Amino acid sequence: MATSSKAKKKTVRIASGRKRARQDVKLNAANTALRSKFRTAVKGVLKAVASGDKAKAGDTFKTAQAVIDSIADKGIFHKNKASRIKSRLSAKIKALAPAQAAA
Repeated sequence: MATSSKAKKKTVRIASGRKRARQDVKLNAANTALRSKFRTAVKGVLKAVASGDKAKAGDTFKTAQAVIDSIADKGIFHKNKASRIKSRLSAKIKALAPAQAAA
């Protein structure tokens, strides 16, 4: 039901409102693309960690950090969330070292 109500949105009559609606469509598309880029970067790090390759995980983490920071700077999500995600990924990478030394 929620999707049908979204499709039947009322058209705005005021010119500034129409412009705002046009801008919202563009902004929504841009934010969606950035969110997707973020998720892909995080998944890349997680896959490298799962494979157990610490060097590859470190390299992908460096690129993911840049993506995460840029998205937080744009306000797509909060800086604290970005910091939390980077911290958790970093902890997973650091946890790989003892596992390899023991094996």
